[in-house]
Amino acid sequence: MTNDTTLSISRLIAAPPSAVWNAWSVPENLAKWWIPAPIECQVVTLDLRPGGGFVTRMREDGAADFQPHVDGCFLEAIPEKKLVFTTVLTEGWQPAEPWLALTAILTFEAQDGGTLYSARVLHKTPEDSAKHDEMGFYEGWGTAIGQLAELVEQRG
Repeated sequence: MTNDTTLSISRLIAAPPSAVWNAWSVPENLAKWWIPAPIECQVVTLDLRPGGGFVTRMREDGAADFQPHVDGCFLEAIPEKKLVFTTVLTEGWQPAEPWLALTAILTFEAQDGGTLYSARVLHKTPEDSAKHDEMGFYEGWGTAIGQLAELVEQRG
């Protein structure tokens, strides 16, 4: 594995890992931050266990219907510590052919009275990684993480 297939982003969030986990593990909370506003997020399936489904949909302002966003499968879920999901499998380990194959490794590390939230996103090829970067990975994921921070820091 080389860096040319991996994109990474981190942020120190002024809230404990339990609050960040709660923002990830409760569908109503995830819907508030998972997609950059003003795009609306719908959490269809959030089964935080290996083999559990992860399905979200998005709707742009004015659109009638929700469109596919993520249709994946969790590979690992350690409460308040780590989540790993992939788009190359769906619920129950069913193989998939996604529009963008990736595996995301999310960690929640207690640090300086808050949580160091880190995302490493692995891609099949350097070309896929570059495509994701060009689509606005850092802006999109950065905005979503900012929305996550705003949600959990308000709640304390």
